[in-house]
Amino acid sequence: MPNVNPWRAARGRQGLYSALRQFFAGQGYLEVETPLLVPTPGMEPYITAFEAPFVPETDLGKARTLYLHTSPEYAMKRLLAEGAGPLFQICKVFRNGEVSQTHNPEFSLLEFYRPHADYHAIMDDLEGALVAAGAAAATAGEGAPGADPSFFTRTPYERVTVRDAVLRATGVDIRKHADGPSLKRAVEATGVRTGDAESFDDVFFHLFLQKVETGLGHERPTFLIEYPASMAALSRLKPGDAAVAERVELYAKGLELANGFSELTDAVEQRARLLEEQDLRRRLGRSVYPLDERFLEAVGRMPPAAGIAVGLDRILMLLLGVQRIEDVLLFPAHGFV
Repeated sequence: MPNVNPWRAARGRQGLYSALRQFFAGQGYLEVETPLLVPTPGMEPYITAFEAPFVPETDLGKARTLYLHTSPEYAMKRLLAEGAGPLFQICKVFRNGEVSQTHNPEFSLLEFYRPHADYHAIMDDLEGALVAAGAAAATAGEGAPGADPSFFTRTPYERVTVRDAVLRATGVDIRKHADGPSLKRAVEATGVRTGDAESFDDVFFHLFLQKVETGLGHERPTFLIEYPASMAALSRLKPGDAAVAERVELYAKGLELANGFSELTDAVEQRARLLEEQDLRRRLGRSVYPLDERFLEAVGRMPPAAGIAVGLDRILMLLLGVQRIEDVLLFPAHGFV
């Protein structure tokens, strides 16, 4: 049985979206819509897109495989390259196979970008947006037992580097163990089981998931910043310290809520990273998606910018004090899987 009345959850979602839209409008952001059906989804190695075969009924198109987008990122960056200015979107995104207490294969995402800004500015904007959302929730009535709508109003949010977060939780300095074998020895000395993991990234995630993640963001929300360069994803490397990327994730009570970057604007480097991710997907036995050439062309024309994606269902879970994502959805995945 749900831990909160479904109509309370629906009203909470309405209030959350209203507060976010009011905040971003006040900051000069433009709300946009981008396609849900796309010719190529994101290339993240561990995310699987839903395929949607397109069969045209006339000779004005050709049959091909399309995908439900896993993020509006590529399309929104194309808008940035065209001079859209600050922009945001609240939309549905789709990721195949992701069903758990905190995952639903169809979920709601807030994504926003600010040109001529870096990850510090995007953290400031997200903090302001969540303070506004938390203040609105605090006046909207009670959620489930244990609800803490004031949580997101506890400012300033903590900002801690990945290196320092790992160090304080485990005593392991990842800068001093910068290769897979060295990190594996240090990690296993703490009692963490790493199995057959050998690469730095694989060993790191065993350590992070077992010892670090669950301890983040309990007194107030925590921005985890400056990931190792090998985990840069679509972010630029930090000027003056190429060992880390200007990437940020937001955590609250051990739950990841957001992922963002100072955006990479080097089209050559972006292509190289996507080709590497294609190769990794191939080695993992996953579907290999085509490159999005329109996105790659736009990357080289983008202004310096920062952006972040925020899981709104998880935000709502925390505002209402529930442990299961299904408790904030009127039609959760268990209804059809």
